Amino acid sequence: MINQSYIVLFLMLSIAAANLPWLSDKLFCLHQITVKSGWLRWFEWMLWYAICFAAGFFLEYKTMGVLTEQDWEFYVVTLCLFAVFALPGFIYHYDLKEILKSR
Repeated sequence: MINQSYIVLFLMLSIAAANLPWLSDKLFCLHQITVKSGWLRWFEWMLWYAICFAAGFFLEYKTMGVLTEQDWEFYVVTLCLFAVFALPGFIYHYDLKEILKSR
């Protein structure tokens, strides 16, 4: 039961982290900058991915006691899953924000 709650909490935090670069105009939600360019958003998104990835490994080691060996497919799937998690924030930033401003 405790492992399930860790997994749900980890997934919810990963979804939030994947959307942070698109929903916030601050750099890492800390530093206000005048214009946050697209490449900076992508760079921030990749760093959030690395942080979530490291947290996932830490969570696996903490709950199971060992790290499971993975092939390249695992890493590609986690990157694609993180991209899917970021889709709501991406759509909001590039499409929905302009529509809501015009109303």
